[in-house]
Amino acid sequence: MKTIVTIGLVLACLVAPAQATRIKDVAAFDGVRDNQLVGYGLVVGLNGSGDSDQTKFPVQSLVNVLERMGITVNRNDIKVKNVAAVMVTANLPPFAKQGTRLDVTVSSVGDAKTIAGGTLVMTPLRGADNQVYAVAQGSVLTNSFAFGGQGASATKNHPTAGRIAAGGLVERELPNVLAGRSALRLNLSQADFTTASRIAAAINKQFNGSATTGDGGSVMVQLPQDYTNRPVDFIAQVENLEVVQDMPARVVVNERTGTIVMGEAVKIAAVAVSHGNLALTIKETPKVSQPAPLSQGETTVVPRTELKVKEEQKRLSLVPAGNTIGDVVRGLNLLGVTPRDLISILQAIRAAGALQAELVII
Repeated sequence: MKTIVTIGLVLACLVAPAQATRIKDVAAFDGVRDNQLVGYGLVVGLNGSGDSDQTKFPVQSLVNVLERMGITVNRNDIKVKNVAAVMVTANLPPFAKQGTRLDVTVSSVGDAKTIAGGTLVMTPLRGADNQVYAVAQGSVLTNSFAFGGQGASATKNHPTAGRIAAGGLVERELPNVLAGRSALRLNLSQADFTTASRIAAAINKQFNGSATTGDGGSVMVQLPQDYTNRPVDFIAQVENLEVVQDMPARVVVNERTGTIVMGEAVKIAAVAVSHGNLALTIKETPKVSQPAPLSQGETTVVPRTELKVKEEQKRLSLVPAGNTIGDVVRGLNLLGVTPRDLISILQAIRAAGALQAELVII
Protein backbone atom coordinates (compact mmCIF):
# COMPACT_ATOMS: atom_id res chain seq x y z
CA MET A 1 0.00 0.00 0.00
CA LYS A 2 1.35 3.41 -0.98
CA THR A 3 0.25 6.70 0.57
CA ILE A 4 1.47 10.10 -0.61
CA VAL A 5 0.59 13.40 1.02
CA THR A 6 0.45 16.18 -1.56
CA ILE A 7 -0.92 19.68 -1.90
CA GLY A 8 -3.55 20.49 -4.54
CA LEU A 9 -3.92 23.28 -7.05
CA VAL A 10 -5.81 26.52 -6.45
CA LEU A 11 -7.12 29.49 -8.40
CA ALA A 12 -6.40 33.03 -7.19
CA CYS A 13 -8.76 35.80 -8.29
CA LEU A 14 -7.88 39.48 -8.46
CA VAL A 15 -10.55 42.12 -7.90
CA ALA A 16 -10.45 45.12 -10.24
CA PRO A 17 -10.28 48.64 -8.79
CA ALA A 18 -13.59 50.07 -7.62
CA GLN A 19 -15.39 52.41 -10.01
CA ALA A 20 -18.20 54.90 -9.60
CA THR A 21 -21.65 53.36 -9.56
CA ARG A 22 -25.18 54.69 -9.40
CA ILE A 23 -26.81 55.23 -6.03
CA LYS A 24 -29.72 52.98 -7.06
CA ASP A 25 -27.27 50.05 -7.31
CA VAL A 26 -25.96 50.40 -3.74
CA ALA A 27 -29.01 51.73 -1.88
CA ALA A 28 -32.82 51.76 -1.98
CA PHE A 29 -35.45 54.09 -0.59
CA ASP A 30 -37.26 52.92 2.53
CA GLY A 31 -40.51 51.10 1.77
CA VAL A 32 -39.76 50.59 -1.93
CA ARG A 33 -39.35 46.81 -1.93
CA ASP A 34 -40.98 43.54 -2.95
CA ASN A 35 -43.47 41.76 -0.70
CA GLN A 36 -43.70 37.98 -0.56
CA LEU A 37 -47.01 36.20 -1.16
CA VAL A 38 -47.94 32.58 -0.50
CA GLY A 39 -51.00 30.40 -1.05
CA TYR A 40 -52.17 26.79 -0.97
CA GLY A 41 -53.82 25.28 -4.03
CA LEU A 42 -54.44 22.24 -6.19
CA VAL A 43 -52.93 21.19 -9.51
CA VAL A 44 -55.35 19.09 -11.56
CA GLY A 45 -55.15 17.28 -14.88
CA LEU A 46 -52.14 15.12 -14.06
CA ASN A 47 -51.71 11.82 -15.87
CA GLY A 48 -51.87 9.53 -12.84
CA SER A 49 -48.81 11.17 -11.27
CA GLY A 50 -50.57 13.09 -8.51
CA ASP A 51 -50.66 12.51 -4.76
CA SER A 52 -51.41 8.99 -3.58
CA ASP A 53 -54.20 7.96 -1.20
CA GLN A 54 -51.70 8.06 1.67
CA THR A 55 -51.68 11.84 1.43
CA LYS A 56 -55.00 12.76 3.00
CA PHE A 57 -55.19 16.56 2.66
CA PRO A 58 -55.27 16.79 -1.18
CA VAL A 59 -58.49 14.75 -1.25
CA GLN A 60 -60.00 16.86 1.51
CA SER A 61 -59.02 20.01 -0.38
CA LEU A 62 -60.67 18.67 -3.52
CA VAL A 63 -63.87 17.94 -1.58
CA ASN A 64 -63.89 21.53 -0.25
CA VAL A 65 -63.43 22.94 -3.77
CA LEU A 66 -66.30 20.82 -5.12
CA GLU A 67 -68.59 21.83 -2.26
CA ARG A 68 -67.93 25.52 -2.94
CA MET A 69 -69.07 24.84 -6.48
CA GLY A 70 -72.31 23.30 -5.23
CA ILE A 71 -71.32 19.65 -5.63
CA THR A 72 -71.80 17.49 -2.54
CA VAL A 73 -69.61 14.38 -2.44
CA ASN A 74 -68.53 11.83 0.12
CA ARG A 75 -64.86 12.04 0.88
CA ASN A 76 -64.52 8.28 1.17
CA ASP A 77 -65.83 7.86 -2.37
CA ILE A 78 -63.08 9.97 -3.95
CA LYS A 79 -59.94 8.15 -5.10
CA VAL A 80 -58.03 10.13 -7.70
CA LYS A 81 -54.41 10.24 -8.81
CA ASN A 82 -54.54 13.26 -11.08
CA VAL A 83 -54.59 15.90 -8.30
CA ALA A 84 -51.61 17.29 -6.36
CA ALA A 85 -51.52 19.69 -3.44
CA VAL A 86 -49.08 22.57 -3.99
CA MET A 87 -47.75 25.72 -2.38
CA VAL A 88 -47.83 28.78 -4.61
CA THR A 89 -45.38 31.65 -4.03
CA ALA A 90 -44.86 35.01 -5.73
CA ASN A 91 -43.25 38.41 -5.17
CA LEU A 92 -45.46 41.50 -5.23
CA PRO A 93 -43.37 44.39 -6.60
CA PRO A 94 -43.73 47.91 -5.21
CA PHE A 95 -46.38 50.14 -6.77
CA ALA A 96 -48.09 47.15 -8.44
CA LYS A 97 -51.59 48.09 -9.61
CA GLN A 98 -54.75 46.03 -9.91
CA GLY A 99 -54.49 43.80 -12.95
CA THR A 100 -50.68 43.62 -12.92
CA ARG A 101 -49.44 40.17 -13.91
CA LEU A 102 -47.00 38.24 -11.69
CA ASP A 103 -44.87 35.16 -12.25
CA VAL A 104 -45.66 32.46 -9.69
CA THR A 105 -43.80 29.35 -8.51
CA VAL A 106 -45.71 26.12 -7.86
CA SER A 107 -44.19 23.42 -5.59
CA SER A 108 -45.65 20.08 -4.59
CA VAL A 109 -46.21 19.42 -0.88
CA GLY A 110 -47.42 15.83 -1.18
CA ASP A 111 -45.93 12.69 -2.74
CA ALA A 112 -46.78 13.49 -6.36
CA LYS A 113 -44.28 12.11 -8.86
CA THR A 114 -44.59 15.09 -11.18
CA ILE A 115 -46.82 18.11 -11.72
CA ALA A 116 -45.77 18.60 -15.34
CA GLY A 117 -48.71 19.26 -17.62
CA GLY A 118 -51.09 20.09 -14.77
CA THR A 119 -53.25 23.15 -14.31
CA LEU A 120 -53.30 25.22 -11.13
CA VAL A 121 -56.83 25.95 -9.93
CA MET A 122 -57.47 29.56 -8.88
CA THR A 123 -55.47 30.09 -5.69
CA PRO A 124 -55.56 33.18 -3.43
CA LEU A 125 -52.13 34.56 -2.55
CA ARG A 126 -51.82 36.18 0.87
CA GLY A 127 -49.27 38.49 2.43
CA ALA A 128 -47.81 38.53 5.93
CA ASP A 129 -50.95 40.36 7.16
CA ASN A 130 -53.11 37.44 5.92
CA GLN A 131 -54.78 39.69 3.34
CA VAL A 132 -55.33 38.45 -0.23
CA TYR A 133 -53.27 40.55 -2.64
CA ALA A 134 -53.31 38.35 -5.75
CA VAL A 135 -54.76 35.20 -7.27
CA ALA A 136 -52.94 32.63 -9.38
CA GLN A 137 -54.13 30.20 -12.04
CA GLY A 138 -52.77 28.59 -15.18
CA SER A 139 -50.79 25.75 -16.73
CA VAL A 140 -47.68 24.65 -14.87
CA LEU A 141 -44.41 24.48 -16.82
CA THR A 142 -41.62 22.39 -15.26
CA ASN A 143 -39.27 21.76 -18.22
CA SER A 144 -38.84 18.24 -16.87
CA PHE A 145 -40.28 14.75 -16.95
CA ALA A 146 -40.44 11.66 -14.77
CA PHE A 147 -41.33 8.20 -16.07
CA GLY A 148 -40.72 4.76 -14.68
CA GLY A 149 -41.86 1.24 -14.06
CA GLN A 150 -41.08 -1.52 -11.63
CA GLY A 151 -37.58 -2.09 -12.96
CA ALA A 152 -36.38 1.29 -14.17
CA SER A 153 -37.19 4.99 -14.14
CA ALA A 154 -36.04 8.17 -15.87
CA THR A 155 -36.14 11.72 -14.51
CA LYS A 156 -35.02 15.01 -16.01
CA ASN A 157 -34.58 18.19 -13.96
CA HIS A 158 -37.01 18.69 -11.05
CA PRO A 159 -40.53 17.54 -11.95
CA THR A 160 -42.27 18.48 -8.67
CA ALA A 161 -41.77 22.24 -8.96
CA GLY A 162 -42.60 24.60 -11.81
CA ARG A 163 -43.58 28.12 -12.79
CA ILE A 164 -46.54 29.86 -14.36
CA ALA A 165 -45.40 32.86 -16.36
CA ALA A 166 -47.73 35.80 -15.71
CA GLY A 167 -50.01 33.39 -13.86
CA GLY A 168 -50.71 35.75 -10.95
CA LEU A 169 -53.11 38.68 -11.05
CA VAL A 170 -52.89 41.53 -8.53
CA GLU A 171 -56.22 42.19 -6.79
CA ARG A 172 -55.19 44.56 -3.96
CA GLU A 173 -52.75 47.46 -4.22
CA LEU A 174 -50.19 48.34 -1.58
CA PRO A 175 -50.33 51.81 -0.01
CA ASN A 176 -48.19 54.44 -1.72
CA VAL A 177 -45.22 54.92 0.61
CA LEU A 178 -44.23 58.19 -1.08
CA ALA A 179 -47.53 60.01 -0.77
CA GLY A 180 -47.45 63.06 1.51
CA ARG A 181 -43.85 62.58 2.67
CA SER A 182 -41.43 65.46 2.93
CA ALA A 183 -38.44 63.30 3.92
CA LEU A 184 -37.20 59.98 2.59
CA ARG A 185 -34.73 57.48 3.98
CA LEU A 186 -32.17 55.87 1.70
CA ASN A 187 -31.02 52.48 3.01
CA LEU A 188 -27.60 51.14 1.97
CA SER A 189 -27.39 47.52 0.83
CA GLN A 190 -24.14 47.21 2.83
CA ALA A 191 -23.78 49.52 5.81
CA ASP A 192 -20.62 51.61 5.59
CA PHE A 193 -19.87 55.06 7.05
CA THR A 194 -17.65 56.11 4.15
CA THR A 195 -20.16 55.11 1.49
CA ALA A 196 -23.00 56.81 3.38
CA SER A 197 -20.95 60.01 3.64
CA ARG A 198 -20.16 59.91 -0.09
CA ILE A 199 -23.83 59.41 -0.96
CA ALA A 200 -24.84 62.38 1.20
CA ALA A 201 -22.11 64.53 -0.37
CA ALA A 202 -23.21 63.60 -3.90
CA ILE A 203 -26.84 64.46 -3.11
CA ASN A 204 -25.92 67.76 -1.42
CA LYS A 205 -23.77 68.69 -4.40
CA GLN A 206 -26.80 68.36 -6.67
CA PHE A 207 -29.45 69.49 -4.14
CA ASN A 208 -27.82 71.78 -1.59
CA GLY A 209 -28.45 70.69 2.02
CA SER A 210 -30.93 67.95 1.21
CA ALA A 211 -29.09 64.93 2.70
CA THR A 212 -27.89 64.15 6.22
CA THR A 213 -26.37 60.99 7.71
CA GLY A 214 -27.28 59.59 11.11
CA ASP A 215 -25.53 56.23 10.85
CA GLY A 216 -23.62 54.08 8.39
CA GLY A 217 -26.66 52.27 7.09
CA SER A 218 -28.94 55.06 5.88
CA VAL A 219 -29.11 58.63 4.56
CA MET A 220 -32.03 60.97 5.31
CA VAL A 221 -33.08 63.03 2.31
CA GLN A 222 -35.36 66.07 2.48
CA LEU A 223 -37.45 66.82 -0.60
CA PRO A 224 -36.52 70.27 -2.00
CA GLN A 225 -39.36 72.74 -2.16
CA ASP A 226 -39.42 72.56 -5.96
CA TYR A 227 -40.08 68.81 -5.77
CA THR A 228 -42.73 68.74 -3.03
CA ASN A 229 -45.39 67.58 -5.47
CA ARG A 230 -42.95 65.70 -7.70
CA PRO A 231 -41.21 63.10 -5.49
CA VAL A 232 -40.78 60.66 -8.38
CA ASP A 233 -38.74 63.17 -10.40
CA PHE A 234 -36.56 63.88 -7.38
CA ILE A 235 -35.98 60.19 -6.65
CA ALA A 236 -35.11 59.52 -10.29
CA GLN A 237 -32.39 62.18 -10.22
CA VAL A 238 -31.01 60.98 -6.87
CA GLU A 239 -30.83 57.34 -7.97
CA ASN A 240 -28.77 58.21 -11.04
CA LEU A 241 -26.12 60.15 -9.13
CA GLU A 242 -22.80 58.28 -9.11
CA VAL A 243 -20.65 57.49 -6.06
CA VAL A 244 -17.65 55.26 -5.35
CA GLN A 245 -18.63 52.51 -2.94
CA ASP A 246 -15.96 52.00 -0.29
CA MET A 247 -14.64 48.46 -0.11
CA PRO A 248 -13.22 47.04 3.15
CA ALA A 249 -9.71 45.61 3.25
CA ARG A 250 -10.65 41.95 3.19
CA VAL A 251 -9.13 38.69 1.98
CA VAL A 252 -11.63 35.87 1.45
CA VAL A 253 -10.27 32.33 1.44
CA ASN A 254 -12.26 29.23 0.48
CA GLU A 255 -10.22 26.26 1.66
CA ARG A 256 -12.55 23.72 0.04
CA THR A 257 -12.03 25.04 -3.48
CA GLY A 258 -8.72 26.80 -2.91
CA THR A 259 -10.06 30.19 -4.04
CA ILE A 260 -8.46 33.43 -2.84
CA VAL A 261 -10.13 36.81 -3.43
CA MET A 262 -8.50 40.07 -2.32
CA GLY A 263 -10.14 43.47 -2.07
CA GLU A 264 -8.65 46.62 -3.53
CA ALA A 265 -7.70 48.09 -0.14
CA VAL A 266 -5.56 45.11 0.99
CA LYS A 267 -2.04 46.07 2.01
CA ILE A 268 0.89 44.11 3.39
CA ALA A 269 3.93 45.06 5.44
CA ALA A 270 7.45 43.82 4.67
CA VAL A 271 7.82 40.29 6.02
CA ALA A 272 10.16 37.31 5.61
CA VAL A 273 8.51 33.98 4.79
CA SER A 274 9.80 30.42 4.49
CA HIS A 275 7.45 27.66 3.42
CA GLY A 276 8.49 24.10 2.57
CA ASN A 277 6.48 21.20 1.21
CA LEU A 278 6.54 17.90 3.01
CA ALA A 279 6.07 14.63 1.06
CA LEU A 280 5.49 11.45 3.05
CA THR A 281 5.69 8.06 1.28
CA ILE A 282 4.65 4.87 3.03
CA LYS A 283 5.26 1.56 1.20
CA GLU A 284 4.36 -1.83 2.62
CA THR A 285 5.86 -5.05 1.11
CA PRO A 286 4.84 -8.08 3.21
CA LYS A 287 7.30 -11.04 3.29
CA VAL A 288 6.08 -14.64 3.56
CA SER A 289 7.97 -16.97 5.93
CA GLN A 290 7.68 -20.57 4.60
CA PRO A 291 8.53 -23.50 6.96
CA ALA A 292 10.73 -26.43 5.82
CA PRO A 293 9.04 -29.47 4.18
CA LEU A 294 7.53 -32.05 6.58
CA SER A 295 8.12 -29.69 9.51
CA GLN A 296 5.55 -28.74 12.10
CA GLY A 297 5.89 -25.02 11.42
CA GLU A 298 3.27 -22.61 10.05
CA THR A 299 3.40 -20.21 7.21
CA THR A 300 3.49 -16.63 8.51
CA VAL A 301 3.47 -13.20 6.93
CA VAL A 302 6.08 -10.77 8.18
CA PRO A 303 5.14 -7.09 7.58
CA ARG A 304 7.78 -4.84 6.10
CA THR A 305 7.19 -1.08 5.98
CA GLU A 306 9.33 1.38 4.09
CA LEU A 307 8.98 5.00 5.19
CA LYS A 308 10.45 7.89 3.22
CA VAL A 309 10.16 11.56 4.20
CA LYS A 310 11.21 14.31 1.83
CA GLU A 311 11.06 17.99 2.65
CA GLU A 312 12.02 20.76 0.28
CA GLN A 313 14.82 22.96 1.53
CA LYS A 314 13.76 26.56 1.06
CA ARG A 315 15.38 29.71 2.35
CA LEU A 316 13.66 32.73 3.81
CA SER A 317 12.04 34.89 1.13
CA LEU A 318 11.51 38.61 1.66
CA VAL A 319 8.04 39.79 0.70
CA PRO A 320 8.28 43.58 0.24
CA ALA A 321 5.67 45.96 1.52
CA GLY A 322 2.79 46.58 -0.89
CA ASN A 323 0.60 49.67 -1.04
CA THR A 324 -1.67 48.43 -3.85
CA ILE A 325 -3.33 45.13 -4.64
CA GLY A 326 -0.89 44.71 -7.54
CA ASP A 327 2.09 45.11 -5.20
CA VAL A 328 0.63 42.55 -2.81
CA VAL A 329 0.11 39.97 -5.56
CA ARG A 330 3.58 40.52 -7.01
CA GLY A 331 5.14 40.20 -3.57
CA LEU A 332 3.32 36.96 -2.79
CA ASN A 333 4.21 35.55 -6.22
CA LEU A 334 7.89 35.95 -5.31
CA LEU A 335 7.46 33.02 -2.94
CA GLY A 336 6.97 30.70 -5.91
CA VAL A 337 4.32 28.55 -4.24
CA THR A 338 0.98 27.21 -5.36
CA PRO A 339 -2.17 29.12 -4.43
CA ARG A 340 -3.15 26.41 -1.92
CA ASP A 341 0.18 26.94 -0.13
CA LEU A 342 -0.59 30.64 -0.30
CA ILE A 343 -3.66 30.10 1.90
CA SER A 344 -1.47 28.85 4.74
CA ILE A 345 1.03 31.65 4.13
CA LEU A 346 -1.70 34.31 4.29
CA GLN A 347 -2.94 32.89 7.58
CA ALA A 348 0.58 33.00 9.01
CA ILE A 349 1.18 36.55 7.72
CA ARG A 350 -2.12 37.64 9.29
CA ALA A 351 -1.09 36.07 12.62
CA ALA A 352 2.23 37.94 12.44
CA GLY A 353 0.37 41.23 12.02
CA ALA A 354 1.81 41.97 8.58
CA LEU A 355 -1.43 41.54 6.63
CA GLN A 356 -3.33 44.81 6.94
CA ALA A 357 -6.74 43.35 6.11
CA GLU A 358 -9.46 41.15 7.51
CA LEU A 359 -8.96 37.46 6.71
CA VAL A 360 -12.29 35.67 6.12
CA ILE A 361 -12.26 31.88 5.77
CA ILE A 362 -15.40 30.31 4.30
